Amino acid sequence: MAAANCSRTLSWTFYLSGIPGHEDFHPWISLPFCLLYLAGVVGNCTILHVVRTDPRLHEPMCYFLAMLSLTDMGMSLPTMPSLFRVLWSRSREIQFSSCVVQMFLIHTFSFTESSVLLAMALDRYVAICHPLRYATLLTPALIAKVGIAALLRSAVATIPLLARLAFFPFCGSHVLSHSYCLHQDMIRLACADTRFNVIYGLVLIMALWGLDSLGIFVSYVFILRSVLGISSPEGRCKALNTCVSHICAVLILYVPMIGLSVVHRFATQSPPLVHILMAHIYLLVPPVLNPIIYSVKTKQIRQGVLRLLFPPKIGSAVM
Repeated sequence: MAAANCSRTLSWTFYLSGIPGHEDFHPWISLPFCLLYLAGVVGNCTILHVVRTDPRLHEPMCYFLAMLSLTDMGMSLPTMPSLFRVLWSRSREIQFSSCVVQMFLIHTFSFTESSVLLAMALDRYVAICHPLRYATLLTPALIAKVGIAALLRSAVATIPLLARLAFFPFCGSHVLSHSYCLHQDMIRLACADTRFNVIYGLVLIMALWGLDSLGIFVSYVFILRSVLGISSPEGRCKALNTCVSHICAVLILYVPMIGLSVVHRFATQSPPLVHILMAHIYLLVPPVLNPIIYSVKTKQIRQGVLRLLFPPKIGSAVM
């Protein structure tokens, strides 16, 4: 019976929503979304290309930044086909299996990005508190293991949450409130006891995002204590300046993420437009802003981007 229910669920069709009440303006609304997606893809691909091709950027901080670019694109790219299909052609159908794959990619890369930000905080801790051991502690092999472990942890933790959806009956509406699939959105449509998914989802957020954010906070406590021990104001300012980009990246991820979780769980009576805007800010803002922030605030990346955009002589003259 369970196998039959699972098979039936996998064949079900769901319907995505665009911007309710503004369907006639969907082609125009799609323009800023398209520009943001393109900006995110171009920015992150530029970071990846610069880090890969410039030997001077083959250092721990830049490797972690490349991981951040990969996770940013992993979060946003899976939503592009369904978003533009809804806004451009008004084709709203999506199969349950496709929905699960989309949810898996979005949630896995969201958790992975949080882990990468924790690794970047530890990178800043080692660079500031143990500068003489920086190169020996953060080897390329260790960084690769950290990236693989972060991805595996996120994927394994996400699977039970989504696997249980295959056994839920969806006997009422099959209309999702976004132009892509989110777990919090789908369990509202289930005609079954969803307490496991609700509780497991909260535990997952606290265990992954919560522990990651706690680790970031503790890292900065030690960083701040070490910085305050620097005698010269210039040295303190220089040390703190190396952390500005990372702090911005943390805020850019966590603020929309917390806002989206709060809106879905505790603000169910708020207008649909609020849910939709929060969901798209959560996926669009980090991939667009992170490359800009790191290109502006991080000297090595800024120099690498200038060397890519301009011939070597012009780039060196600009610097």
